[in-house]
Amino acid sequence: MELMITLVIIGILITVVAPSVAEILTRNRITAQVNETSGVIQLARHTAIDEQSNTIVCPTADFSTCSNDWGLAKMVFVDLDQSGDRGDDEEILAGTSVSPEGLNISGPAAAILFNGDGTASAPATILICDQDNTDKFARALLLTLQGRVKISQDSNNDDIHEDLAGTALSCS
Repeated sequence: MELMITLVIIGILITVVAPSVAEILTRNRITAQVNETSGVIQLARHTAIDEQSNTIVCPTADFSTCSNDWGLAKMVFVDLDQSGDRGDDEEILAGTSVSPEGLNISGPAAAILFNGDGTASAPATILICDQDNTDKFARALLLTLQGRVKISQDSNNDDIHEDLAGTALSCS
């Protein structure tokens, strides 16, 4: 009888705790991806300023050409010939690994380009969602024209992060 009661209590605890653990793991995966992507974007900006040259960060499948699939690895390089593409003489300054499974990542159709003064050629948003596209897990990296990278925040405490304009992030 005592064994049955113990098993029932363990079953109840697992039912209550398991979803919480899954949420923690999801949040940690998303946070790690936000930090890694933010880091390479900030490195690209600092390099652009230090080198006084156009610097690009973009997703890539082969570390040779840029893609528009932000779930791929990312690379940073100084665009010496200002072609927008990585040439053979343009060294990769940093690279990341492919994003982990279970995340959906979307971003700008073109590479992110920083001018020599650190400004961005265009504002950009990189949206990171869990595999179920649950809005409460959505996070975004928000790139301003000034070249600053901001991480989305939940400014109205509704458990959904917002972009710079205050619009709730949506993974759908």
